[in-house]
Amino acid sequence: MDQAARVLSERLGQPFLIENRTGAASNIAAEAGIKARADGYTILMCGMTNAINETLYDKLNFTFHRDIAPVAGVMRAPQVIDVNSSSAIKTLREFIAYAKAHPGNLIMGSGGVGTPQHVAGELFQMMTGVNMVHVPYRGGAPAIADLLGGHVQVMFDVMPEAIGYIRAGSLRPLAVTTATRFPALPDIPTVGELVPGYEASTWWGVGAPRNTPVEVVERLNREINEALADPKIKARFAELGGTVLPGSPADFGKLVADETEKWAKVIRAANIKPE
Repeated sequence: MDQAARVLSERLGQPFLIENRTGAASNIAAEAGIKARADGYTILMCGMTNAINETLYDKLNFTFHRDIAPVAGVMRAPQVIDVNSSSAIKTLREFIAYAKAHPGNLIMGSGGVGTPQHVAGELFQMMTGVNMVHVPYRGGAPAIADLLGGHVQVMFDVMPEAIGYIRAGSLRPLAVTTATRFPALPDIPTVGELVPGYEASTWWGVGAPRNTPVEVVERLNREINEALADPKIKARFAELGGTVLPGSPADFGKLVADETEKWAKVIRAANIKPE
C-alpha cells in the first residue's frame, strides 16, 4: 500500500506526505482518515483489510463502508496458492487430492488472523472441503520465511509479497485466486478453473472522509485515473505483482460494499475472531 502511494505521488507531481498509522490491523489508520478534515488534503489508502475488519472487529468507532467517501481504486493483485519449490505437489489438483487424503496434516501460514491470506484460505476450505491447520504469524514476511524453510506447507500469499520468490524459483505457484489469469504468470491457472466460483484478490484504493465535497472527490478521482493510465505506472505495478484498478468513485464504492459483504459471510461461517 505504501509503495502504491509513492508511485502515485511521483506520477501526479504532488508529493504526498505519507503518515503511517500502524497498529490494530490498520484500524488506527482508518479511523484517523475517516475523522480527518473533509477538505481533500487528507486521504486514506485503504484496501481489502478494511473491508474484512468491518465484520472481524465488533467494537470499532466507525463503520468503514458507511463513513468513507470512495474516491478511486488504485491497484488489484491476485493472491497465489504457493508451496515450497521442493514440494512433491506440482498442481492445484494434486494439492487438493493430498489435502483431502491427509485432513489436518497441512499447515497453512498467514500474516495473521483475519488477514487476506487467512480469509482466502478459509474460503478455499469451505468450497473444496479440505481441512488445513491455520497458523497465523505477525506479518506475511515471517510466514513466508517458514514456508521457505519447510515449516509451513502452503500459503495464500499476497502477490506483491510472493512474486520475488516465485521469480527466483524458491516458491512454486499452484494457482492464482483472481477470476482471470495473472498476466505476469500466464501459465499458472486460476483456482476457479478447478473450483468454479472461487475468487479472491487483494486491492487498494483511496478514500476520503464522508463529507468531502463531491467536486473534490471527482477531481481526485480524475487525476488518479489519469495517473493509472500512464504506461510507466502500469509497468511499475506489474513489477509489484499487481494491475491498475481504474474507475469512478461509484465503482470503488461498489467494490468496497461487495467485498465487505463477501468476507463477512466467510468470517461468520468460519467463526474467525481477532487475536
